[in-house]
Amino acid sequence: MNLSFDEYKALETSIFNFVQQATRTQMQNSLALPIENQILCFYKNTTGQIQIIRISNIAHSYFEQVVFPGEQMLFEAFPQAELEIHMDSTTGATLTNKILCSNLQVYG
Repeated sequence: MNLSFDEYKALETSIFNFVQQATRTQMQNSLALPIENQILCFYKNTTGQIQIIRISNIAHSYFEQVVFPGEQMLFEAFPQAELEIHMDSTTGATLTNKILCSNLQVYG
């Protein structure tokens, strides 16, 4: 793919803005649920695009992380938490999928 200088700069700016939004990563322990109820989860970005994964449906708890193409992640979450997958689009980050964390649990 050959990009003109202007197209390259626009793409660079779009990626920079997307990653900058994701760097506002926050993670707080939940006060409502005991931490020992968390499970170990696995997620892999199988796309060719940078993603932002986010958990925001648990009270007093928030998780957000940038995941690069091919990157694999291990994280702890509550089984009822929903992992949101956001990808860059022409209108900004767009929610593309939601996965229940109990479906991402690592057994061992």
